[in-house]
Amino acid sequence: MTLKTAEALLDAGLIGRGDADRLAPVARRYAIAISPAIAALIDRDDPADPIARQFVPTDAELNVLPEELRDPIGDDRHSPVAGIVHRHRDRVLLKLAHVCPVYCRFCFRRESVGPNGDGMLSPHELDAALAYITRHPEIWEVIVTGGDPFVLSDRRLSDISSRIGEIMHVRVLRWHTRVPVVEPSRVTDALIAAIRLKGRATYVALHANHPRELSAEARAACARIIDAGIPMLSQSVLLKGVNDDIDTLEALMRCFVAARIKPYYLHHPDLAPGTSHFRPSIEKGQALIRQLRARASGLCQPDYVLDIPGGHAKARIAPADIAGDRLSDHAGRWHAYPSANSSPAAVAAVEEAVEAAAEAPAAARIAAGGCGTTPANRADPPRNRQARR
Repeated sequence: MTLKTAEALLDAGLIGRGDADRLAPVARRYAIAISPAIAALIDRDDPADPIARQFVPTDAELNVLPEELRDPIGDDRHSPVAGIVHRHRDRVLLKLAHVCPVYCRFCFRRESVGPNGDGMLSPHELDAALAYITRHPEIWEVIVTGGDPFVLSDRRLSDISSRIGEIMHVRVLRWHTRVPVVEPSRVTDALIAAIRLKGRATYVALHANHPRELSAEARAACARIIDAGIPMLSQSVLLKGVNDDIDTLEALMRCFVAARIKPYYLHHPDLAPGTSHFRPSIEKGQALIRQLRARASGLCQPDYVLDIPGGHAKARIAPADIAGDRLSDHAGRWHAYPSANSSPAAVAAVEEAVEAAAEAPAAARIAAGGCGTTPANRADPPRNRQARR
């Protein structure tokens, strides 16, 4: 049974008797849910247990700093219709449900998820969201998120996949979920069939932050997805007291790769209300990335990123490996390299080419140089045909 109240946490031995009253204002503001699979992973004898730290509420969540924001990554600013976030030209988020099987204490959408949050998209809102995607041929990828979309029934997931599949310019469908870790029995053959976009690419991105989350049951659930032909990626958050030491971070990334899950993003925590006790410094994150590069295979390297507050997308914040005419190796040692292309004219030419590429419509770029095209079978853009006459 999922634990959803302070009293349930007390009965399960996850908090002390004196904690229930202190947690009442936290429970009124933020949702609580700990699934049986997660509760079984918590070491009740360890007051610093990294699994408990992610899911068991504390009164530290009532400490809201002035810089913390209800919508820290600016979803609302880029939401043209309910359920859609169109921050990047070629992809959108489709937020079907603001409900999760568990609630992370550091969640960046903590003000909008849960029983008192924004709920599910209504049928009318879903129609409008899919109509928006249909009207925008530049949308190449749809990222289904929430909340956790896997809380929906197989029937609803199948219906959504089918309807997205009718939009021919969408080539990639990506699902973001914690379910294989927090409720592995939910990953059935029926669910896997429901989420697949037939004839196009389907991905599942798994959120996990500690190697103990990748239990035997979780790994088996992921294997069912991967063996069905759906690649998996990982998303993790760098959390103080959970994975902000190199041994844990390295073990997590190795566990992902061993489970055939490609490390994708390592997020620096967002400025969500009441989460400052989870945020390490960026400098510490960068030092960990350097150590990870020195210790682990390239397969184990995630992209260390931070969502710029206000809706300005992600910044890559890993330490730079180039400074002028010097390059850094995996151990952080610097080496000279002749920088033949660093003249102001060369830099300006590169910037001009980048700007021109960004201005070209995505649909035109794909048509001009899509997968499987060759000079012999690719139609020349009109301006090139004119130039050859």
